[in-house]
Amino acid sequence: MKLIVGLGNPGAQYERTRHNAGFMALDLLANRHAAGQIPKSRFNAVTLDAIIGTHKVLLMKPTKFMNLSGQSVAEAIRFYKLDPVEDLIVLVDDIALPVGHIRVRKAGSAGGHNGLSDIDRLLGGVDYPRIRIGVGNVPKLMSQSDWVLSRFMKEEHADVDRSLKAAADATECMLDEGVTKAMNAFNTKLVKPKPEQPESKEVSPEQSDSDSQSDTENKSQENTSAQQGLDKNMENNNVN
Repeated sequence: MKLIVGLGNPGAQYERTRHNAGFMALDLLANRHAAGQIPKSRFNAVTLDAIIGTHKVLLMKPTKFMNLSGQSVAEAIRFYKLDPVEDLIVLVDDIALPVGHIRVRKAGSAGGHNGLSDIDRLLGGVDYPRIRIGVGNVPKLMSQSDWVLSRFMKEEHADVDRSLKAAADATECMLDEGVTKAMNAFNTKLVKPKPEQPESKEVSPEQSDSDSQSDTENKSQENTSAQQGLDKNMENNNVN
């Protein structure tokens, strides 16, 4: 038995928000491998039984809020006597990744994610595989909570769909060929955009001569004004 958990918040008001990327990826796996099945309510979660490749799998969406996700995961782990290192995969949103990108990890820290933190706390460790789904960096002047609870913008939808498909594909790869194979296949290198260079303006010889002449005239005018000011000051001093 393998346990695949998508993290998110329950309720219509949170559907397709950035924080529910894990739910969205799990829904895609359910459509592929458990279409037509009736979900069951157990372990404080909505679950579906599925067969992926040669593996019997339990697909899980916790029905408590994100920061209590670990309760559902721990209950299922204990019930089926699973080893988190070998039998658990968590699908989770990640603000450190751009929209459209995913990262497969054998283990790792929670990185400030409340759902992962609760799982770590109740499992007693961080050594379990997870697939991080990019939801974009928090914009300036916006809180992290407001950002992750916001919905994806229309122009992001194509990238979101691509990353969800990649997360589902990576999950299948992990089950069939192992975590290392999935990491090699799906962890692409992020390329930071180069800063834009200011455009250099070409100066024609005529413009250069004109500018030089203008500078000379300006300096001459400045010298004349300075001399006039000096003369005026001398006059005032004399009057006083």
